[in-house]
Parts: sequence; structure tokens; C-alpha cells
Amino acid sequence: MDIRITPSALKGRVEVPASKSDAHRNLISAALADQPTNVRISSYSDDIHVTMNCLRALGAKITVTASNLLTVEPLWSNQSAVAALDCGESGSTLRFLIPVVAALGVKGTFTGHGRLPERPIHQLLDQLKNHGCQWDRTKLPLTLQGPIAGGTYTLPGNVSSQFVSGLLFALPLLKEDCILVLTSKLESKGYVNMTQSTLKKFGIVIEEWANGYGIKGRQTYRSPQSLQVEGDWSNAAFWVCAGALPGSAVSCTGLIKESLQGDKEIINVLKGFGAEVSFLNNTAQAVGKPLQARSIDAAEIPDLIPILSVVAAAAKGTTEIYNAGRLRIKESDRLAAMAENLTHIGADVTEKQDGLIIRGGKPLQGGVVKGFGDHRIIMSMAIAATLCQGDLTIEGFEAVNKSYPQFFEHFKMLGGLINIL
Repeated sequence: MDIRITPSALKGRVEVPASKSDAHRNLISAALADQPTNVRISSYSDDIHVTMNCLRALGAKITVTASNLLTVEPLWSNQSAVAALDCGESGSTLRFLIPVVAALGVKGTFTGHGRLPERPIHQLLDQLKNHGCQWDRTKLPLTLQGPIAGGTYTLPGNVSSQFVSGLLFALPLLKEDCILVLTSKLESKGYVNMTQSTLKKFGIVIEEWANGYGIKGRQTYRSPQSLQVEGDWSNAAFWVCAGALPGSAVSCTGLIKESLQGDKEIINVLKGFGAEVSFLNNTAQAVGKPLQARSIDAAEIPDLIPILSVVAAAAKGTTEIYNAGRLRIKESDRLAAMAENLTHIGADVTEKQDGLIIRGGKPLQGGVVKGFGDHRIIMSMAIAATLCQGDLTIEGFEAVNKSYPQFFEHFKMLGGLINIL
């Protein structure tokens, strides 16, 4: 379905949804624990449901005991020998669970949708094969069979932090000790820090070294009994950026300042644009004012680049976004998608192999743009619509359900004018 947006300033307060990054980690750890765990979660998305269903396929029992509370009973009493795991479009679900399934010795068949079958996993699979895992192909659908053994695992740090997180979930389950060596600098390290933090809550000890990690074998995931899934800084970024645009003012509640989510960096990045943005009492607030261009290193904040491209289009001067090559293998080629959409509505954008150059300050027009089946592209263009001089139609808006099903409901609550076509 398509959605038409009539330009209007966004003003008000919104509570952000639960972080799917935090939810994935808590749910997987709870499924591997020694006792049931209560997980409090404020909202659900397609990706969260996908992880829940995969864990059920492995033998965990997940019960919704209240609208915002889950009870996760670990998989050990009902562990599957063979499991079909539909990962939907969730790269996190796929890359976290491949090593876990291999460590458990389950014969798992992984499937996926959208661009997920095209996203690279061969480097992770090769490491598993070196330690005893067999698999039939390096793209979805694939079937693999463990178990894997301990020893030394080696990965580049600049391909996907999800490979590292997946191994950190799996390797403590093995009988032998393991070393995980990174052959290059780890990018998006904040996400691995999140994984380590979750593992620590479950009693798993990971030693961090200069070039990797040391993991003792025969560890036990010990349930902390109850957990709260954090609010999502990645989705809050859309509203904070919207509030920073001229004429708007938006507050986002439900956030944690001490969060390890890398995308809380949105506050500092916007300050670099000269935005009036602050954080107080678990609330991020932005008030619109004229913005100035800046350079943005995307290495640690790749998910923020689509919405920051919109901010750059509004800022006076030339913004260069670099170290963003990994965005080409997300749910869409996000560099190409944002370059095409912003150019189509009048922005001055040059696409580079690993980034974008955006000459901001030009008036933006309305028209019709593509959603590219990508939740972050759609939400970014919805915010861009508030800057346009005419109506903007976004094709295929329902892809927001991947991470933020309530997005357009909240958009409307803040004064956005929408019409579903």
C-alpha cells in the first residue's frame, strides 16, 4: 500500500517502541537459560516476532502473560533435533541463531524473505565449518548440522558485528574453551557491547582482548528472573531528527541515557549540525532551528544514515557521509535508495561507493518516491515529507512493520497529515 503525506510541522511528545536489538538479545539468552525468565516489553515488531517463533521452533516456550510481559521457558526440556527457522527479513535473527543452532547440534533449516537471502553470511559459515558444522549452501534457504567444537574462530571486524554477537551467544555452550580473533577493527562495536551486557546479566563471562575475545566453555546461562527491554534509540532518531527541522519540536520518552545502543549518538550528531537538542529524565527533545552542514562517519552508526541524509538535505552547506559502504547490503541498498529518493524531490545528492555528498538547503518538492521494502527508508522519507512544498507519496509503506508498526500512528499523533491510498 502507498501513503500520501501533506507537509506539516511535527510537534508533541511520543513514547518510543521497544528496542528490537535489545529484545533479540534478551529473548535468545532467556531461551538458553537454566530457568524461566519474565521479559517486559512495551511493544512488538515483525523482527521481534520472528525471533520468538524461531526460538519456539528450537523448543523454547514463550507465553504472552500480559500485554507487555512475556514468560520464556528455556528450550532444554523440549529441545528440537530438527528445526525449521523462518527468519523473515531479520538479519539479526539469522546471524545470531546460525551459531547457536550449530552449537546445540540441531539440524536447522533457515529461510528468509526480502533481501535477506542475498545478505552475506559465508564468512560466518566458513568458520563454523572449520569447527565441525556441515551446511549445504551459503545462501538461504540453507540447512546446517552441528555440533561445533571449541578452538580459535577468526573473523574480520568490518563485515558484520552480528557475526561476532552470534558467536558470543554460542561459544559459551561448547565443552571446550574458545578464542574469537578479529583480523580488523570491529565496526558497530556498540552492538557487540550490548551483547556482552546481556550475556553478563545471564552470568556468561566473556574476556575482551585487544584483538578479540576469550570464551570459557561449559558455561551456564543463569536466568536473572526478570528483564526490561529498553526503548529504541534507533527509532527515536526519526523523531529527534524531525524535531530538529525548522518549525518542528518533538520529545521522545522511554529512553535510557546509559544505554549501550550505539544510535544514542544521534544526540551528538545533531548537535554537530547546530541543532537544539537535549536529554533529560529519559526524554530526548529537539526544537527546530536553522542547521549547518557537517561531515558524518557512518562506521559506528550505519542505521542512522537514512534519516541523517534528510537532516543533511535541510542543512545549509555540504554534508559528506563516509564509511557507509555496508548500507548497500541492508534491507535495500540504502545509499542508492536515499540518493534516488532525495534527488527525486529536489535535493542535490551525489552518490559515492561508500557514502553520500549532500548539498543542503534547496527547497524540496513533493511527488512519488519508493519505499524499497525498507523500513528505515520509508520512515526517513516520511520525515522528509515535512520539508516538502507539496504532497509526497511513499510506495509500500507497510514495510515499517519490520521495526515500528506504530510509526504512522505516532506520526499522525504529532500532527502529521497522512492519507492511506
